[in-house]
Amino acid sequence: MAEIEIKTAPADFRFPTTNQTRHCFTRYIEYHRCVNAKGEATADCEKFAKYYRSLCPAEWFDASVVMLTCPTE
Repeated sequence: MAEIEIKTAPADFRFPTTNQTRHCFTRYIEYHRCVNAKGEATADCEKFAKYYRSLCPAEWFDASVVMLTCPTE
């Protein structure tokens, strides 16, 4: 049986506290900036996607997708 390797985002000096809310948000924004600049299927963008998915609670991710696809007036 193959071992499962679990990784998370690397340490970032911009976020020294234990509350990782800001770190989550920053990685999420970096991912979307990368997608806008390079396209969704690039390795660089996938790196940011893995980072924010490992830092952000799933509930935040699901809600943000809804907000991005269905803007309010």
